[in-house]
Amino acid sequence: MTAPHTAPSLADVRFADGIELKAALREVDYIADDEFSVVVHLATALDRPLLLEGPAGVGKTELAKSLAEAAGRRLVRLQCYEGLDDNRALYEWDYAKQLLHVQMLRDRLSEQVAAFDDVVDASRFLAAQDFGLYSEAFLSVRPLLEAILSPEPVVLLVDEVDRTEESMEALLLEVLAEGQVTIPEIGTFTARSAPWVILTSNDTRELSPALKRRCLHYHLDYPTPERERDIVTARAPEVESAVAADVVELARTLRALPLRKSPSIAEVIDAARAAVVLKATGVAVTSQSAIRDILLAALLKYTSDVDLARGRLDGVASPPPTPAPEAGADSRERVTVASRPANTTTAVFRGHGGRDRGGIGVGNGRPARR
Repeated sequence: MTAPHTAPSLADVRFADGIELKAALREVDYIADDEFSVVVHLATALDRPLLLEGPAGVGKTELAKSLAEAAGRRLVRLQCYEGLDDNRALYEWDYAKQLLHVQMLRDRLSEQVAAFDDVVDASRFLAAQDFGLYSEAFLSVRPLLEAILSPEPVVLLVDEVDRTEESMEALLLEVLAEGQVTIPEIGTFTARSAPWVILTSNDTRELSPALKRRCLHYHLDYPTPERERDIVTARAPEVESAVAADVVELARTLRALPLRKSPSIAEVIDAARAAVVLKATGVAVTSQSAIRDILLAALLKYTSDVDLARGRLDGVASPPPTPAPEAGADSRERVTVASRPANTTTAVFRGHGGRDRGGIGVGNGRPARR
């Protein structure tokens, strides 16, 4: 059985070009550059899945949310994780509802079965009946099937697809390539509207060529300082541009260090808001390095990263770790990078540049040691 394909909703919003899409995203505070806007527009115009790869925290998931808001579509999200299977991604049968249905039919079935003297004949009779147990009414739909069955167009977000096993990728192929889902007990359901599909990957493993072949691909990296300042002020209007510039510069310097986790855009926004609170409340922190360390709490999530950042921002080179005996050239290169002094000569880290222009002055009050 193939479910009927209904016409798209009249509310289905389409963008004329990348410029129009960029403007629509900006209205919901998602700041995209020209190239990225064109790629997203192509994905929507061609109804092709868009695979976004890149480090965590650069706005991949947020794009799907903002695109849904800008187009007036509902967001359907499949959060991937290790061990995800078809029961959680596609569908499963509602056994409780099926059992209740059988119990409702029990009395009627008992009367009909009683008419047979032979057990074999009664069994054949039951086997020939269609009790309607395997129908759409008894499906518990999961995100992939929900997007296919939705009469209204949606944005389907398959988030962090690289966290699943390769076997899970195979389940996605029918949805991505054909826009349909096959349920053995029922048949094939084709999409009742054309979903926009966004897949995200943090590059923790290489995705299969079969999956990549069915998608448009774009590598999303950290934004330029200018665009990140725009993002901060758009998402946190209370943050002055000078404060945003200081925090963005601090995050940019931190991302150049060999950290376990670099600051995401969301964490930069949090740090900028924290800087505003520090100024507004007049917190009794006189040391510029102390203010900087408070902001590091919003930007960094590991103690080792905080210790490394403090040392590098103070101009103290980190002692190189001792590589394991079996470490090869890659490990030696990481040791060399880790022990290399950071470039902390910008005014914001000298402690006076930020104050001169109304910023937060997150430096240590003295020139950084080269």
